[in-house]
Amino acid sequence: MAIAIGYFSKFGHSAQMANIVSQVTGGVPETVAVPLSEPVDTLYLGSGVMLGKISGDMVKFIKTLSPDMVRRVVCFGSCAIIKSPVPQMCQLLEAQGISVDERSFTCRGSMGPLHAGHPNEQDFENLRQFIMNVK
Repeated sequence: MAIAIGYFSKFGHSAQMANIVSQVTGGVPETVAVPLSEPVDTLYLGSGVMLGKISGDMVKFIKTLSPDMVRRVVCFGSCAIIKSPVPQMCQLLEAQGISVDERSFTCRGSMGPLHAGHPNEQDFENLRQFIMNVK
């Protein structure tokens, strides 16, 4: 089964999370600046939220995807204020005709003193368990 891990990380949270996904799946994490070069069965896609939105880089990456390149996407992310970046990613992925796993993972991300220290070791352990259950 071909696996890819894509992420956008402004403050490092999604990069840390992508590394956890890599540890569990054996996939290689790449920023969304790196396009997919071959079809994958599962794309783990992670993002944070800035000013209530996922990044323009993530939007551009998603718009390059197609169902013949990606069989399924599993979304993950972190955020400090809104509930999750996942609905924004899912909406774009579904508009591209890509199957999105109904299971996703979101944890708190710090923004200055708000939720300081997150994602933390417990968040990373929760992510490990989540990925082990969906892979």
